[in-house]
Amino acid sequence: VSGLLPEHGLSGRSCLCSHLCSCMFEKERLQTLHVLCVFSDPGFDRDSVSSVSEALKQLSALDTISRTVAALKCTIERRLNNGTHTPDLMLPSDLSQMLSSLSSCVSGSMSAGCCPLGWEMLESSCYYFSKIPLSWHEARDWCNGHESHLVILMRDEEWDFVTRMAGGTFFWVGLTDEKSGRWEWVNQTPYVMDRRRWRPGQPDSWTHHGLGPGDEDCAHLHYEGQLNDLHCSTRLRYICQRHSQRT
Repeated sequence: VSGLLPEHGLSGRSCLCSHLCSCMFEKERLQTLHVLCVFSDPGFDRDSVSSVSEALKQLSALDTISRTVAALKCTIERRLNNGTHTPDLMLPSDLSQMLSSLSSCVSGSMSAGCCPLGWEMLESSCYYFSKIPLSWHEARDWCNGHESHLVILMRDEEWDFVTRMAGGTFFWVGLTDEKSGRWEWVNQTPYVMDRRRWRPGQPDSWTHHGLGPGDEDCAHLHYEGQLNDLHCSTRLRYICQRHSQRT
């Protein structure tokens, strides 16, 4: 639906969440500067506070609260993403109230950042699982145009996460041997062959696909959770990857 899915840019909801997060971070910075100024003021009556240690404990407690609020903000974004993407649909009253409350919270700081609406988070990375099938090159260009790249899977944790989220569906990944004849990731990192990640007998560079010149030069995630090579013109869904953002 126009204006809500990542293909059409960030939604107003996501922009609102980003704005709130930015405001919370700025308020935290200003409050910290205020405390430092108070303690450095020659006229400050240190007897009015039991100890600097006690004041620091209070600041630590405030920081814990602010981080909890920031985490809540991310949770709200994920819950909104799971809802119906209809531009005229009002936010559920409880989520709307939670968003309103965030604007008046004391502060917030993001340790790992947040992902755009419609993206899934693992550690400090965001992943977008498309609904629209494209050729491998079109998928690569779409990801690049949205400050991301086709997914690069280097760690077991990433493999487990992506295969679980893929839910038995074919998805393009950022792996190809089209240019050099050797498999490499879209960031030009050489791929180290790991047969356990591929379907039996793959990759086979099959040429009798009937899809035009060239063999199977692009890799996709099979519904069984392993890699397979296909002709790059095949239209599949795709997975984009980007770093989470601190706002």
